[in-house]
Amino acid sequence: MTLDKYFSLAGKAALVTGASGGIGRALAVGLAGAGAKVALHGRNVGQLEETAREVRSAGGESVSLAADLLKPEASAALVDQCVAKLGRLDVLVNCAGMNRRKSIDAVSDDDYDTIMAVNLRSVYFLSRAARAVMKRQGGGKIVHVTSLTSSMGLAGTSVYGMTKAALAQLAKTQAVEWAADNIQVNCLAPGFIVTPLTEGPLWGDEKKRAWLLGRIPAKRPGTPDDMVAAVLYMAGPGSAYLTGQMITVDGGVLAGGSWDD
Repeated sequence: MTLDKYFSLAGKAALVTGASGGIGRALAVGLAGAGAKVALHGRNVGQLEETAREVRSAGGESVSLAADLLKPEASAALVDQCVAKLGRLDVLVNCAGMNRRKSIDAVSDDDYDTIMAVNLRSVYFLSRAARAVMKRQGGGKIVHVTSLTSSMGLAGTSVYGMTKAALAQLAKTQAVEWAADNIQVNCLAPGFIVTPLTEGPLWGDEKKRAWLLGRIPAKRPGTPDDMVAAVLYMAGPGSAYLTGQMITVDGGVLAGGSWDD
């Protein structure tokens, strides 16, 4: 039995937002390795070029599309650019996101509006624009990158957690409404992952590192590469009957813990 039946993305086109580095870069390279042509979204052109180099090293093809998702009109425009460059859109991975770690009392109006705009509003309208294209093509896949904060509370992440929990609920509604269009919508919830954004403030702080490792049964940080296989499943033909779900890749954090460690 060939695995291509379940995982091949040959002839498909994917758009990955937040592909400049970290998890988004790993997912983009993984999708390209499975055969998809990938549109790479980000704000930093230099970092997108590094992702493009990794895509080429994996034997894939990509185009880079810079856009500021803070702007309401950017979402539909980004989908249009992707289709103009690649000719179609079969997979949308909503990985772009941001956070400002503050206590609830310290969150400003700008903090609230900015996080909500990038993490939730852009995903809502990106997905809607992508659905119109996918419907015409006969189907497609949408993956929202959520977080452990979709399922658990962490101090200092109130607005971020709200947006990620909302994405998990959004996926369910989209899954129901768009099932007739043969569009599957699911979520990837990464655990505590080492990325350029977390390496210093989280993993570089000894107190926080000890707390994190104490919560992870696998006893190690996650890496962006740990996220790839789950997304290849959600983006590939083998997940035709999976929709409205969240797959958590967290080294066992949500499974529980032990006081014997």
